[in-house]
Amino acid sequence: MPEETTDSLKPYTVYLTDKEAQEIEDSGRGESLSRKLEYILSDYRKLQHEKRVFKSIDLFAGIGGIRLGFDRAFGDEIETVYVCEWDEYAKKTYRLNFNDSFDIAGDITAEKEEKIPEFDLCLAGFPCQAFSLAGKRMGFDDDYKGMSRGTLFFDVARICEFRKPKVIFCENVKGLVIHDRGRTFEIIKGTLNQLGYNVYTAVLNSKDFGVPQNRERVYIVAFRKDIDSSSFRFPEGEKRETSIKDIMEKEPVSVKYYLSDVYLETLRRHKKRHLDKGNGFGYEIRDIDGIAGALVCGGMGRERNLIVDNRLKDLTPVTHIKGEVNREGIRKMTPREWARLQGFPDSFRLELADTHLYKQLGNSVTVNVIEAIAREIKKVLDRDREKNRRPDV
Repeated sequence: MPEETTDSLKPYTVYLTDKEAQEIEDSGRGESLSRKLEYILSDYRKLQHEKRVFKSIDLFAGIGGIRLGFDRAFGDEIETVYVCEWDEYAKKTYRLNFNDSFDIAGDITAEKEEKIPEFDLCLAGFPCQAFSLAGKRMGFDDDYKGMSRGTLFFDVARICEFRKPKVIFCENVKGLVIHDRGRTFEIIKGTLNQLGYNVYTAVLNSKDFGVPQNRERVYIVAFRKDIDSSSFRFPEGEKRETSIKDIMEKEPVSVKYYLSDVYLETLRRHKKRHLDKGNGFGYEIRDIDGIAGALVCGGMGRERNLIVDNRLKDLTPVTHIKGEVNREGIRKMTPREWARLQGFPDSFRLELADTHLYKQLGNSVTVNVIEAIAREIKKVLDRDREKNRRPDV
């Protein structure tokens, strides 16, 4: 609190009941009446700020990409109160980048919904699973939530049914839309509707949101039906052209990212075999003036986004390889370059072994897309809050 001076004090007439005056006197802080009132006003401002803060939970959190996008969009008006992620290595990266006072929960199926703190926004990047057939076997033909039983989406549904948050946000692979001949997607939307939500969906491409990655994902936004969400629109993106060159490391990278000539020849033979069979599967060298393919964590994920980088002059191997380092400048992108393709800032800490980081980043979301959607969600919530705001007394 600032020191009281006669220059900073102005005379005001305040009418109080005996009870109000006694409550101020009993507040226990400050010697003078003006100082006591100053403390009370400070508490009031803090309370008003807390009322403006939306509480969120982060389910299937990965390394926190969805949370990061919402944090950017909501600023100091969002607070994460619960996080759940089962992968221990993902948890390590998450903890490096978010300073929470609580532990990260593990198995979502073992979490009791009543134990999860109250929240306004549920953020969930749940895995894609089939469940329409299982539901029909159990007699849930018209019960969408019942059809989802036995899947991880069911846990999202049961938690949100109990807490009734204002918004449920989900991200998934584009294939979810046609998964199990479209039944999976219909059950998800039907479940959210039965829980009391208006559901909006869209397939968006990361390349339209300022990153050079061709990554289409489906996004689901569900607003509780007592909130007027009729004005909600998914963002269209910036359509700003970017290229791989924009996200490349500024300095030459370690020789460990360069392929050996033996491995490169193996990839070429592998691709030729598939081409001869009429398949398009195989490694791919990207033009650095173009964009990357979708980052994936398994199979040929790294080899589908190779680049040519001739800046490194010392090609002495630093790991045990067959043959020698290729002389064509062909290398994998680094984890930091993958992070940039996903919209993570360079301040985001990547301290685990590369094997884990590639998996985590391939499994993650494009932060730029999440942020753009979150800004549109916030517009709806701000309008709803303004509509329901009572004048201060």
